[in-house]
Amino acid sequence: MKKTSTRLADGRELIYYDLRDDIVRGTADQRPLERTVTTSEMRRDALLGDAVAVASHRQGRTYHPPADECPLCPSRGGRLSEIPDSSYDVVVFENRFPSLAGDSGRCEVVCFTSDHDASFADLSEEQARLVLDAWTDRTAELSHLPAVEQVFCFENRGPEIGVTLGHPHGQIYAYPFTTPRTALMLRSLAAHKEATGGGNLFDAVLERELADERVVLEGEHWVAFVPYAAHWPYEVHLYPRRRVPDLLALDEAARTEFPRIYLELLRRFDRIFVGWDGGEGFADEPPTPYIAAWHQAPFGALEEFDGVTRDDFALHVELFTIRRTSGKLKFLAGSESGMSVFINDVPPERAAERLREVASS
Repeated sequence: MKKTSTRLADGRELIYYDLRDDIVRGTADQRPLERTVTTSEMRRDALLGDAVAVASHRQGRTYHPPADECPLCPSRGGRLSEIPDSSYDVVVFENRFPSLAGDSGRCEVVCFTSDHDASFADLSEEQARLVLDAWTDRTAELSHLPAVEQVFCFENRGPEIGVTLGHPHGQIYAYPFTTPRTALMLRSLAAHKEATGGGNLFDAVLERELADERVVLEGEHWVAFVPYAAHWPYEVHLYPRRRVPDLLALDEAARTEFPRIYLELLRRFDRIFVGWDGGEGFADEPPTPYIAAWHQAPFGALEEFDGVTRDDFALHVELFTIRRTSGKLKFLAGSESGMSVFINDVPPERAAERLREVASS
């Protein structure tokens, strides 16, 4: 991997990650952009104890542009985009409309490929490994920023999820605090550790899932399963067999195997609803909308979590779709949105069965 860092016309950082070492990146951003001004502010909810980012400047962000005006495609034929060069492998840059900025953290965009019509599932294993290496590098760099306590790499795919740019891309949020979801995991870890005299809850969960009927895909170094209490209609958790706290701690064997396992999972997600009636009618569905979320241990202090250390945390990916059956979405309505109590229409065992049925031949 070759890494080349540069600056866009408004001062934002842009980094090229290339497969070939002989690639030269020197094209300057020719757009007449002024310095980016953000209004991001973190406010804390006194009753719930969580944080809300107020970022009014995001109202003006680019919204579903036509393909020939995509800001994530390379700059070509006189059309200037966020990426000055005419081609790229993987690119990461500071978001022009960030939810977090300055003392409130940082937001970055990760472009997986220059091919506008592709998706992550279309990448080669070599390209997917490059994305993994970019995620790892950005985690390392962002973790050293004074305002950052947790780094979150994720992909939103599909307009149903709320994606406003069709180009295959993900994002990285660098939070100035430990996120509420991670804090819940850490508290559960602490309680289990105390109750079992030092046991690890992630290890116990993985051991239980490996012995049950919800395993979807296994490799030598990774295992994917539908969790016992899945919140979403089709939800898969992907864990390295050797517990590590973050992307930085993955060994070379796990990094090498990851692209094959992950790409297979994504391709199965795209086949869940195709040519299957599911008991509710037949349809050839558009690509499955999904969220893929990397959970990493926070880099900040963990004293409030009663003896839990970073090494107790288990890096993993949570991959899920809001589509519950052909032509129907799972909406977060009264119980989910009002009380955070999920109601799942698809039994996890059936979801796992379906994800095994659509394995690549």
